[in-house]
Amino acid sequence: MLLKFTALPTDKVRFLQNGGTDANGKVPEHGVSDGHGNPCRHCLRTIPAGAEMLILAYRPFEDLHPYAETGPIFLCAKSCERYASPARVPEILTTSSDYLIKGYCAQNRIVYGTGKVVPRTGLSDAAEQILIDPNVSHVHVRSASNNCYLARIDQG
Repeated sequence: MLLKFTALPTDKVRFLQNGGTDANGKVPEHGVSDGHGNPCRHCLRTIPAGAEMLILAYRPFEDLHPYAETGPIFLCAKSCERYASPARVPEILTTSSDYLIKGYCAQNRIVYGTGKVVPRTGLSDAAEQILIDPNVSHVHVRSASNNCYLARIDQG
């Protein structure tokens, strides 16, 4: 199965980079990356040491509902290119030893039994197994240690 790794949409990211408000209605905080553990959800790369970054609350779903988790994410403070190799595992999904993945249905509800922590080397295989379920529309990848949203995976 071909997998598609999806970054945040450019229009939403530019809105935030230009002072727009996050999922909590707040303007993103500014920080400086230490070069470790600051993955941009738009270019899907680690924000380089010394580069300015945004810290904000993100909710991967437009509608408010019990499964619409909100959590902290990082973005490059300056304009960056959206991840452009959707069939390849992005850099930010190669830097941790493991990740939390969860399958969601077309109505953006968690499909119970799909959530699991998987090793980095088994991420693609585990996502494929979840996506085989006809009830699963897409998979979210999150930090296994902090539960922060990283990216979305769909069938390619």
